[in-house]
Amino acid sequence: MSEKESSDVGPKYLWKLDVTCPNCGKTMYIDEYMHRIPVVGRVILSGGECKECGYGYRDVRMAESRGSQILRFRVQRPEDLNTLVVRASSASIYIPELKVSITPGAASQGFITTIEGVLHRVVEVMKFLRNDPDVDLDAWSERMRMIEKALNGELKFTFVLEDPEGVSRIVSDEEEREEMYNG
Repeated sequence: MSEKESSDVGPKYLWKLDVTCPNCGKTMYIDEYMHRIPVVGRVILSGGECKECGYGYRDVRMAESRGSQILRFRVQRPEDLNTLVVRASSASIYIPELKVSITPGAASQGFITTIEGVLHRVVEVMKFLRNDPDVDLDAWSERMRMIEKALNGELKFTFVLEDPEGVSRIVSDEEEREEMYNG
């Protein structure tokens, strides 16, 4: 690693933003830092907490945009579950075979995890949904069984990341990429 690269590894403070808290409407501050993460590249990490209501904001995005994009990764074997994902707050995640859809909302936050980590997030939401009196428990059980098969590497599936800002990534040479808006 060159001297310039080694000095670029640690966090570099970029700026402080004052924004309106989506929870209480008061002013809150978000600090942004640039990091160079091995294997992933340069990312911008954002974080802040509203002093009025305690709302916490966290986001992560790649420092360079590749333009609006749809990324696909085919999970074929158990080790593919370890593939890193950088999901910016603007991005949606779809897993068609599992009927999973994660779309950004007003308070959406980005994250860095693995495909397995995304599936664990889905399991957390599914456990929460199980207590809803309107949930069809047979359908819920079947969906959980499929997600558990995927987590155990027993089910092949497609991981899709749609990002209109182009600042999300699936960190793999096997990532398939296409422009989101053709035309």
